[in-house]
Amino acid sequence: MKKKKTKQSYRLRNWKQYNPALVQRGSLTLWVSDQVISAWHNTDPTGKPGHPRTYSDTAVLCMATLKEVYHLPLPATIGLTFSIIKLLGLDLPVISYSQLSRRCAVLEVSLPRRHNNEPLHMVVDSTGVKVFGEGEWKVRQHRYTKRRTWRKLHLGADETSGEIVAAVVTTNNVADSQVVEDLLEQVEDPIKQVSGDGSYDKRSSYEAIRKRKAKAATRAAPRCEDLAARQ
Repeated sequence: MKKKKTKQSYRLRNWKQYNPALVQRGSLTLWVSDQVISAWHNTDPTGKPGHPRTYSDTAVLCMATLKEVYHLPLPATIGLTFSIIKLLGLDLPVISYSQLSRRCAVLEVSLPRRHNNEPLHMVVDSTGVKVFGEGEWKVRQHRYTKRRTWRKLHLGADETSGEIVAAVVTTNNVADSQVVEDLLEQVEDPIKQVSGDGSYDKRSSYEAIRKRKAKAATRAAPRCEDLAARQ
């Protein structure tokens, strides 16, 4: 008869360290760098007529980060920012939630990448993003409409860590191979290899990868060999 496996249990003996660790899980510690405080006000001239923006992109990014981390609506995000500034004893204004909503829509975010001191092996792929609205309602009522559309999100990820290093959003009539060059331009590090499925097995993809002096790899092996021989 096969012996039933039992889950091994561990008996805690370090209660002096374990209990304070449980308490520490509920602590809230926020660290605000001096660079964020000094860059809170916008000092860059726009070159356009009218009053320049009061708040910098750094301030907007700081509040947008609080919103996403703590899953807060816009008004609550403003309240949390007010509280943090008060606790820090600073005299800084806070943007209104309507302005924050507009600024977040056009905010450009640059995500730092973790470097592993090795050339990047980037994997590219795309996915569809459904667009809701009149087209979606018509599909529910009439099951089909020519006006139905969606967007495509093209991603480039580090094969080792899974970290997204490049992203492009296009309409649904743009082929995957057409955005390979745009994805590669977003990566400043050396690229060793670019991998993708058969939708990237096009001459334009190979040309863009060849400019970066990288190796191309797709699932369509015979087609890949033919194109590689033509280069």
